[in-house]
Amino acid sequence: MKIFDWYILKRYLGTFFLMLVLFIPIGITVNLAEKIGKILDNEVPFMEVALYYWDFTIYFANLLFPLFLFLSVIWFTSKLANNTEIVAFLSSGVSYWRFLRPYLIGATIVCLGALVLSMYMAPKASKGFNEFKYEYLKKGTEVQETIDVYRQINDSEYIYASNFQPKTKVARNFTLEHFEGNKMIFKLSASRLQYNEEDSIYNLSNVDKRIIGENGDEIFHYRQLDTVLPFEFDALTPVNYIAETLNYNELNTFIEQERRRGSANLNRYLVVAYKRWSLPVSAFILTIIAVAVSSVKRRGGMGVSLALGISLAFVFIFFDKVFGTIAEQSTFSPLLAVWLPNITFGILAVYLLFNAKR
Repeated sequence: MKIFDWYILKRYLGTFFLMLVLFIPIGITVNLAEKIGKILDNEVPFMEVALYYWDFTIYFANLLFPLFLFLSVIWFTSKLANNTEIVAFLSSGVSYWRFLRPYLIGATIVCLGALVLSMYMAPKASKGFNEFKYEYLKKGTEVQETIDVYRQINDSEYIYASNFQPKTKVARNFTLEHFEGNKMIFKLSASRLQYNEEDSIYNLSNVDKRIIGENGDEIFHYRQLDTVLPFEFDALTPVNYIAETLNYNELNTFIEQERRRGSANLNRYLVVAYKRWSLPVSAFILTIIAVAVSSVKRRGGMGVSLALGISLAFVFIFFDKVFGTIAEQSTFSPLLAVWLPNITFGILAVYLLFNAKR
């Protein structure tokens, strides 16, 4: 690489990491000021608070890295433009595409780092972050489906429970139906189901088993029945933030399981999976937009470029959140919802880039 490339690349990465170092402590301070009352009321141990804010740091950085990257590129590129350094580069015979190359190299480095972060590090941090939040800060908040739980547990069996209690591992008005093709073979009903962790068996009370035959049904009644059932109790109603806590491989396996079960939350899990690819890719798009917006020396100085950049950054985040929520709550395609902000801003990036060249 030439001196010019190193000069831009060092500023690109240096300003980005400086932005993280400056803003993450601010985020921690604001969060602590808001939560300190509940932390003290619940007498949370210091080490747990420290681990929570370590997880918060990773979670916060992964969530807002596109915004930090965008602002950092605008900041240092605007300084270059105001110091007429960009004019000097271009006047020396460097083409605009050549000027853009170290920015794209920097975006590639950030993109690869963001992929590793979102695929493997952020899920672990998200688990600790959410577990702390619901244990100490939002006590009593329901994080799992507990009423009218219906699941397809494999290709031939379906279960239902009118009331599901994850903590005590109890289900009320439990039903299991076994099919072969479209024909029901037997149905098992119980007023109460209790999972015994020591023996890995299920204790059922007031059980009726109906076996459907061609010449009539056979019905058996049991006051108590201890048996093995083909599902894991904890997997029936995962917590609503489960997808955020799984690494890339675990998430793909989990989504396939939930797809077979006919989960009502499948779109939510798909949005999380697709965002792990779309957000790192946004590093390229936001870098190009930031360079195009800030590489021209403006009469108002850096303030105009920063104001325009911040506006565009918040519009991008708004699009990302709105379309993600729409996909989670409706039949709108999660893949399209997640990638639509990148597609829209990618078109904007191309337009701004060609206008900046002129």
